[in-house]
Amino acid sequence: MQPTRNAISVAELTGHIKAVLEQTFPSLWVSAEISDIVRPRSGHLYFTLKGDGSQIRGVMWRTAATRRKHELVEGQEVLCFGDVEVYPPRGTYQFVVRKMEPRGVGALQLAFEQLQAKLNGEGLFAAERKRPIPSLPRRIGIITSPSGAAVRDFLKASSNRYRGSEIVIIPSLVQGEGAAKSLVHAIGLAQRLVPKLDVLVVSRGGGSIEDLWCFNEEPVVRAVAASSIPTVSAVGHEIDVTLCDLAADLRALTPTDAATRVLPDARLMRSEISDLRHRLHQAIRQTISRRQFAVSSLKERPILRKPMEIIQMRWRILDELDGRARRAVIGNLDRSRAKTAEMAAALSALSPLSVLSRGYSVTLNANQKPITNAEEIAEGDVIETRLNRGRFKAIVSETIPSD
Repeated sequence: MQPTRNAISVAELTGHIKAVLEQTFPSLWVSAEISDIVRPRSGHLYFTLKGDGSQIRGVMWRTAATRRKHELVEGQEVLCFGDVEVYPPRGTYQFVVRKMEPRGVGALQLAFEQLQAKLNGEGLFAAERKRPIPSLPRRIGIITSPSGAAVRDFLKASSNRYRGSEIVIIPSLVQGEGAAKSLVHAIGLAQRLVPKLDVLVVSRGGGSIEDLWCFNEEPVVRAVAASSIPTVSAVGHEIDVTLCDLAADLRALTPTDAATRVLPDARLMRSEISDLRHRLHQAIRQTISRRQFAVSSLKERPILRKPMEIIQMRWRILDELDGRARRAVIGNLDRSRAKTAEMAAALSALSPLSVLSRGYSVTLNANQKPITNAEEIAEGDVIETRLNRGRFKAIVSETIPSD
């Protein structure tokens, strides 16, 4: 007869193992190398933790994964805090990670460096994107906590430096949960204010890297870079550097330094105005002196002292020119008359009429051309003879040629 066997199910066995294992190992830190990272759409992270020839599956649920400050990279050395759990459906155990930090560098520092490299690659920190800050802004917006020390320091420094600008305080969370969303909203609100702001200051006092972390959040950094208003980042103290500092058009070391760099120095302006006033008065006096000297010089000129004398002198010159012109015209006429008479006498001597007056005559043919050869006419032709006074016609009865 076989003895009775007390058997338990696989589920009961797994349950016993789960109870013993999870009660034996409380929450603890594990140092390992991360590999085989899987990122499903659910937002959970699955990976393998390796070290010293051993490995264990790890998981980080979405609620913990969304709080990560750095990206997971294959082969990265990490410190994980969590609990050992048994996964009953497969009978395997795994390490449920609630918090993870890079080994050798803080998680926040690594996240800072990773996001800085990413945004720098996109050109968000490029020097050519920086815009100049107006030298005399009329409206300044400051995004900060209205109850923090930053706004008090900024207002005090502004009052001591220059009181001619309007300062608009735009309240926002600057630390803790929801601060990044609040800052993005405040930056967007600043773009829509009417009248438009000339300068936008994003500011808060000093603190730890955790306190200032919202100014390293990607949405905040992008909002600062995309601002249509020249932006000044004044976050923390001199040694604190945030990604907003790199994305802004100007980085101020402190809120007080922001007021100093944004607003003009009223005392220096008064000194410059006084100097300009003195230079302007001196220039005006010199101009007046030059004009007075020019007027005095003009008064001494003859045309202004004795204006009629110039006119009378011009009259005399005109009279002299008129006389000279008349004499020249008469002389030219006389010379022309003498030359004309001389030419008329010469022509008269050459004129055939003068020959006729001495008793000669000229005989013309039917074409009124002089006849110089008897052979040019024939018997019966009508010829005309011109005398000094009058003329007569005749009919040729005979022609006698010359020997």
